[in-house]
Amino acid sequence: MPIIEVKNLRKEYRINDRKEGVRGALLNIVNPKYITKVAVEDINFSLEAGEMVGYIGANGAGKSTTIKMLTGILTPTSGQVQVNGIIPQKNRILNNKHIGAVFGQRSQLWWDLPVIESYNLIQKIYEVPVEAYKKNLELYTDLLELQDLLKTPVRQLSLGQKMRCEIAAAFIHDPTIVYLDEPTIGLDVMVKDKIRTFIKDLNKEKNTTVILTTHDLQDIEEVCNRVIIIDNGNIIYDGNLEQIKNQFGKHRTVQFKIKDSKPALAAVIKENEDMLEALSQDAYELHIKFDRQKITAAGVMNLISPYCEILDLSIHEPSIESIVKDLYRK
Repeated sequence: MPIIEVKNLRKEYRINDRKEGVRGALLNIVNPKYITKVAVEDINFSLEAGEMVGYIGANGAGKSTTIKMLTGILTPTSGQVQVNGIIPQKNRILNNKHIGAVFGQRSQLWWDLPVIESYNLIQKIYEVPVEAYKKNLELYTDLLELQDLLKTPVRQLSLGQKMRCEIAAAFIHDPTIVYLDEPTIGLDVMVKDKIRTFIKDLNKEKNTTVILTTHDLQDIEEVCNRVIIIDNGNIIYDGNLEQIKNQFGKHRTVQFKIKDSKPALAAVIKENEDMLEALSQDAYELHIKFDRQKITAAGVMNLISPYCEILDLSIHEPSIESIVKDLYRK
């Protein structure tokens, strides 16, 4: 049985169509007009326990609205949501006991209290057994390097320190599902790496299901094995990362270090422009983009090797970021 099941999910907002000026303000009071905005339209997906899914899309695509309906914060206009067999909107307290969440810059830690006091309060709220709490606290302190932060008031932490503490707070009660909404926004490379490693380790050790929404697509590539892309409230792609690269990222690039190139090299590349393209070329380097459905990297090498000496090469896969950009352009 899926741990999360979403069927025909729809969310509409009724917005006051306000007019400008004094006359408009009076009309809004006497005879208000409303327009309906559809934030999420006919969303369908299911997740198995232990999946790590990237839920991505442009601003306003419907990502956060979906997450809020999964957590029980918002009630769907129509459709069905089940999380751990629970309808979140009908039993929010029971649902909340089994989930963790990090929503961007919104804190679940108490601003003026030391971090450890916030953790102790979370332990009481979620009724975490003392031994399990101590074990998790020790593990997460080690994995996220929180030793010097636990006795510091939250308001004195840097952004990176605070986010590491927020991540630990989301996992400390052993939730079966964790929703991470922009968990690495504004962080430096080292902190991002710690958070990504922590999420992967917890998923491996505790089989925690993770839904990650982010604009940093490197988070998706390093953490998730499945990606759902949403646009204007509709899912436009749902599949594993390799599948999306194979389906939409048909071009690879290969960078050659060369010497003793012959004038005929440029002509050979030009003759095969239906399969490949020279992105840059000089006496020492040749950078080629090729269509993986028409020719392999080995084929490219065999094609150019009679016209230069190849000293080294490196092959680059298309990034998920470039693929998503192409999807949106299409």
